[in-house]
Amino acid sequence: METERWTAIILAGERPGENAFAAANGVTAKALIPVGGEPMLARVAQTLLACPRIGRIVVLAQAPEALLTGPLAWLAAEPRVATSVSGDGISQSIADIVGGDVAPYPVLVTTADHALLSPAMVEAFIAGTAGTDAAFAMVERAVVEAGYPETRRTWLKFSDGDYTGANLFALVTATSRKALDFWARAEKDRKKALRILMFFGPMIFLRALTRTISLDGAVHKAGRNADMQLRAVRLPFAEAAIDVDKPADLELVRQIVQRGA
Repeated sequence: METERWTAIILAGERPGENAFAAANGVTAKALIPVGGEPMLARVAQTLLACPRIGRIVVLAQAPEALLTGPLAWLAAEPRVATSVSGDGISQSIADIVGGDVAPYPVLVTTADHALLSPAMVEAFIAGTAGTDAAFAMVERAVVEAGYPETRRTWLKFSDGDYTGANLFALVTATSRKALDFWARAEKDRKKALRILMFFGPMIFLRALTRTISLDGAVHKAGRNADMQLRAVRLPFAEAAIDVDKPADLELVRQIVQRGA
């Protein structure tokens, strides 16, 4: 229902190779890289705390308490913020807490490097999840390149356009756990468009490859195959597609924040 409060999980752990990226920016973890004078994790948490539909935040990382010190000590004292220790895989770490006391449904998942996340993006995404078991946010290539033609993204190509992810995922009902099974298989190839499409099954892969299926058509078939209501929620914000995976992303995000976009 419209007044239902969501749990927001912030993925703040380290992937292989990210320690070097963090060290190059003078911090111990990627989530702590500063943007606009504050750690990226702080920006994401502040955004979520400002959203009326978010009732609780869970910071998920290998050592979350180590993150919530110094300039982030206020997060440790915030009553709406909890922490959870992640394991080897992101999807399994989410599965371990989703639907329980730590992260009751409905659940929104985002990442600590989503430094340009805004309340408008969150609210638009949540509004688009009505009637689903699981959903994920996408931004069309034309939207991204109209604002930031220099950014390089991973594009999934369909008959109605090219799309990239926006690091926003919704686990609305218990049935959404099936989506975590897909995530577990696909997360290591998240930056390789063709391999991601292969996880949807051979028929969807071939139709996407030949551009004979739309984004909605592919998602509908994938959801039907998994016996759940799955939806791709299109967002009209170019910034929603820009996370910080590499130095060029960080430079662009800092420029956007400096301009006040």
